[in-house]
Amino acid sequence: VQLAQNNHIITERNTPDDPQFGSQWWHQNIQSEAAWDVTTGGVTATGDTIVVAIIEQASLTHPDLAANAWINHGEIPGNGVDDDGNGYVDDVRGWNPSTQNDAVYNGSHGTQVAGMIGAAGNNGNQVVGANWHVKMMPVHYQNTLESNVLASYTYPLVMRRLYNSTGGNQGAFVVVTNASWGVDGGQPSQAPLWCAMYDTLGTAGVLNCGSTTNNNVDVDVVGDLPTACPSDYMISVTATNSND
Repeated sequence: VQLAQNNHIITERNTPDDPQFGSQWWHQNIQSEAAWDVTTGGVTATGDTIVVAIIEQASLTHPDLAANAWINHGEIPGNGVDDDGNGYVDDVRGWNPSTQNDAVYNGSHGTQVAGMIGAAGNNGNQVVGANWHVKMMPVHYQNTLESNVLASYTYPLVMRRLYNSTGGNQGAFVVVTNASWGVDGGQPSQAPLWCAMYDTLGTAGVLNCGSTTNNNVDVDVVGDLPTACPSDYMISVTATNSND
């Protein structure tokens, strides 16, 4: 015998049957298939249901998104009562601070964002998100006035803190927020409250993603809000194309 080695077990890569997956080139760029060999989302190893807060309206009635729409089961729809005691009345589908209700199912841009985050995977329908299984919580920011931004981020913060304090019996296990909007050239030094919100969310266990400006600039030099905020809990995501 000159050489001996393990007889490795060969498995196919975990790829979904969604018919348009082949045209979703970005999954190759971010190595989604390698991640899917580990997990396709849904729950943590300890059974926590993973929630992503999309700080934007999104039409989660879309047939490829509906299965991954977050629902606040602690709230009774339309009864005008704060059933779960979280400070928000009838927040079943998420929260809209400007209208003080859960009117958050709207908006073509946010719907596309939701598709990239969590279009249901392996369901034989259209496309697949980075997560095959995940609960998406839309929170409408209305516009990028800082007061509205802070009100929007407060909702997932409250829900994660409630989840933490009740051992998972209330609230939501929000692990990340996503903002696909911002202020080109915005200066973090002039928005200390906005930037500090990401540190506050981080201490509760929430990371934050921000898609940075679509311009060819260095945001660390020219500024950007929120992606130039100097928080360890803000992940700045830049643009790419099929050629990377």
